[in-house]
Amino acid sequence: MKFDLLNNREKAYWACQVCGWGLYFMINFLLSASYEGFKWRNLILLLYMSVTGLAATHVLRYYIKKFQWITLSWKLLLVRLLPSILLTGAVITLLIFLVIEFGGIYDLEKVNLTVVMGNFFNISIIILLWSVAYFAFHYFISYKNSEIERLVWEAAVKDFELKTLKSQLNPHFMFNAMNSIRSLIEENPERAKKAITQLSNIFRYSLRIERNETVPLEDEMKTVEDYLALELVRYEERLKYRIEIDPLTRNIEIPPMMVQTLVENAIKHGIARRPEGGEIMIRTMKIPSFLAIDIYNTGTLSTEELMASRGFGIANTKQRLHLLYSGAAGFELTQEGDNVKAEIKIPTGELI
Repeated sequence: MKFDLLNNREKAYWACQVCGWGLYFMINFLLSASYEGFKWRNLILLLYMSVTGLAATHVLRYYIKKFQWITLSWKLLLVRLLPSILLTGAVITLLIFLVIEFGGIYDLEKVNLTVVMGNFFNISIIILLWSVAYFAFHYFISYKNSEIERLVWEAAVKDFELKTLKSQLNPHFMFNAMNSIRSLIEENPERAKKAITQLSNIFRYSLRIERNETVPLEDEMKTVEDYLALELVRYEERLKYRIEIDPLTRNIEIPPMMVQTLVENAIKHGIARRPEGGEIMIRTMKIPSFLAIDIYNTGTLSTEELMASRGFGIANTKQRLHLLYSGAAGFELTQEGDNVKAEIKIPTGELI
């Protein structure tokens, strides 16, 4: 990808040349007319000076491009550019006074060293300003291109990391889901059929996350409900769950499999470790500029776990939130009474 102006760089250059030297002609002509009134010789001379300046700076540009001065350091550039500016100013001054001499535009007796040096100085200043504008434009273009290349590279790296994280979700999630219905095949065929339907829904959803960075919360929660229904097969009365979804949050986009992964983490590190089991509670609410998702599970968060926040679900959640929202999202794992609380805050604006 290139900065847009690069597509028409040559046209932009000539447009700037014509406009710049045309402005130079107009300003000088108006100043001359205000002091001396309209005179054809002033008009012709100023037009000649403008055309000569345009041609001379175009030649200067040719050498800048030929010897790639744009790529030079500041010191090396100044060593080459300053003499070139003075030489260009001297050439334009010489051409102007040759026209004055052979064209009979002015009385040469009025021309002295002071007049010549004054013209040389003024023209050199104009060439210096032209050079500053020329190099500033190119440095700006180079800066924009480097910024775009950096952003493209960062986006590519971010995309790769997200795909890597999502690729970890599929085998991890599917193994646990299939293990949940394995025992049903012989014991309860009808329930096994229902479980297979739920599993197919989960498979369909998992395929969708390969194409989407985010999904509506409502779609995610359907998969979570299917997953919890499958886990009931394994834990039976040891597992209870409640889901409280704020209607205002149903269509808010969230990273796919994020809630499901945390629910799976809550069962694995909370419910499964308790002989009497426990309860999973999921609650969502809309707060200013954020979607809040709270996941509670019966259990105790050890000091080691609280400080390290280890585990697949926790690490995966933190990484994905960081990559997608660049620090704008929040995740916290805390102990509240007899429950471990995982809290996610997702900005409801566009992804960064």
